[in-house]
Amino acid sequence: MDHQEIEEQDCLLLVDDHPTALSMLQLVLANKPYRLVTASNGQEAIRQAKYHRPALVLLDIMMPDMDGFEVCERLKADADTADSAIIFLSAVDDSEVKVRGFNVGAVDYINKPFSGPEVVARVETHLRTKHLEDRLARQNSQLEAQNQRILESINEGIIGTDREGRITLINDAAEQMTGWANQSLMEKSVSNVFEESDRLILQQLITQGQSFASETIDMLSASQRAFPVSLSITPTRYRGEIEGAVLVFRDITEQLAQDDALNNAAEELKEQRERLAHIERLSTMGEMTAGFAHEVNQPLTAISNYARVCERFANKLDHPPERLIETLQKMEKQALRASEVIQRLRDFVKRPIDGRALYSPNELLLEIVQLAEVDARNNGVQIHLDLQFGDEQVFVDPIQIQQVALNLIRNGLEAMADSAEKDLGLWVKGIVLGDKIQVSIRDRGVGLAEGAENELFNPFYTTKKNGMGIGLSVCNTIIKDHQGHIGYRREPSGGTTFWFELPIGLAE
Repeated sequence: MDHQEIEEQDCLLLVDDHPTALSMLQLVLANKPYRLVTASNGQEAIRQAKYHRPALVLLDIMMPDMDGFEVCERLKADADTADSAIIFLSAVDDSEVKVRGFNVGAVDYINKPFSGPEVVARVETHLRTKHLEDRLARQNSQLEAQNQRILESINEGIIGTDREGRITLINDAAEQMTGWANQSLMEKSVSNVFEESDRLILQQLITQGQSFASETIDMLSASQRAFPVSLSITPTRYRGEIEGAVLVFRDITEQLAQDDALNNAAEELKEQRERLAHIERLSTMGEMTAGFAHEVNQPLTAISNYARVCERFANKLDHPPERLIETLQKMEKQALRASEVIQRLRDFVKRPIDGRALYSPNELLLEIVQLAEVDARNNGVQIHLDLQFGDEQVFVDPIQIQQVALNLIRNGLEAMADSAEKDLGLWVKGIVLGDKIQVSIRDRGVGLAEGAENELFNPFYTTKKNGMGIGLSVCNTIIKDHQGHIGYRREPSGGTTFWFELPIGLAE
């Protein structure tokens, strides 16, 4: 070993209750540039260590009254001796003993009987390590000075306090943000730079050594003007004891203004999307007008016919017979049918203020399929339902989700209007996939146009002659807003399947 790496006259404390072992250690290390101090028991070892502050202690484990483990713990607990490196000596070659030694603070372990060269090599190695640590400590002092210069150059405001919350440090950025001069705040309570309503809790956090972070809290400038900042409080400790706290803050006045503008824009965008969805529902309603009129006209005509029959029977007979009652029942049934159709349409175009709640997907799809039966008849296509849901529920706006389902069903019906396979019908299937449900609409139509994949869900893209190109775009927006997914696939046997998925239960 290069002895220049070992400071001259490093103090070594040799501790062993056996005089022979102690003499052997002294003999092994006698020709080395160390100042040797000895102790024959634990109490003496602690006194010698506190007086001489040894760089390294060779410590026997098995000693009467106070063993080496306890000596080590007490040396490490004392600030005056905590930096001494400790190497245990023991005739016990047991892994648990060694592990315990390292746990109480030892840096190495030498078995007895020991070899002289091994002792020298281990001592030199650990002294070299200690000197490197000392050198690092000196460099750390230099770094602290450099950090102080860096502290003054960063943009965040920084205030340091002692344990009682008195200000001990304030950087240039903090001065500029608050308008307080450094000296005017030194040794004053940090609570002076906060609103009165926050002072007590912040003072308690600092004195109790608790961390704290707030995205928005008001500080006071020198002119007592309140301004918003993001604040973090971190306790500082020295050797485990709370020493004070560091407050780091940033003026967020401009950021809050930008956030407000962004929130306003997002709210406006949401309203525009709702209006667009409403327009799409009205457009769908307009396209269904003819079918609606036809559907309503049939029961109204029946009502009229049955009314005339009832009138004829009533004119001929003194007492209403059973046949007349049957006719009246038919009249009521048809009237109810007309009323239900009208009510479904009215519910569909109604724009809710906030309609999200837990709903059964079975009920939602059954209602919308009933509503789509008008289009199904007009296109000569039968709708088949295959719902495999149990008692699952989804947290949705029912009108919006039914709008998506109706849009996809009507697209499928229109695609099958001239299909040779229209007799196979349109299939609406619902299944559970783990923590979500999937609804798919399978048609036997002409299929998607080539190159439609990248444009399908974009606004104003359409392949319909009179289409507006916003139906699928609105569907995409609605499903994503419900934390779901929407997609499609070309079917090898012809036609297309559109599907959407929604999470089961309440959204996070």
